[in-house]
Amino acid sequence: MGRVIVTFELSNYYDLQQVEHGHLTPDKIRRVALQGVVDTGAARLVLPKGVVDLLGLPVSGTATVHYGDRSTQKRDMVNDAHVQLLGRGSVFNAIVEPNRTDARIGAIVMEDLDLIVDCAKNEVVPRDPNTIISEVE
Repeated sequence: MGRVIVTFELSNYYDLQQVEHGHLTPDKIRRVALQGVVDTGAARLVLPKGVVDLLGLPVSGTATVHYGDRSTQKRDMVNDAHVQLLGRGSVFNAIVEPNRTDARIGAIVMEDLDLIVDCAKNEVVPRDPNTIISEVE
């Protein structure tokens, strides 16, 4: 399987809520179209610092990030990142990477939006095109 890259919309969820409550007009929503590498081996959403700053996403704490070269770094985490991908959307917290230009979409996002990687076509697709399926035991 090669790298799977998707384009998705990222918005500030606080702005979306303000529109819903009538305190902000839709044209004032901070949003951006962004490319992201789907990485089902990673857990979280990872965003470039420039995009985080552009959207005004609030820092909620820090996380220790482990890299493939065995190094570790402390990175900021942000809240209120609304991901819209293939007609499905949800709100996530994300790790902020200062030197990235694209996003990394981890397993938490893929699971929550009920999306899978079609290895034969090298693309992301809904597990069921009509509904999100949730497993409960």
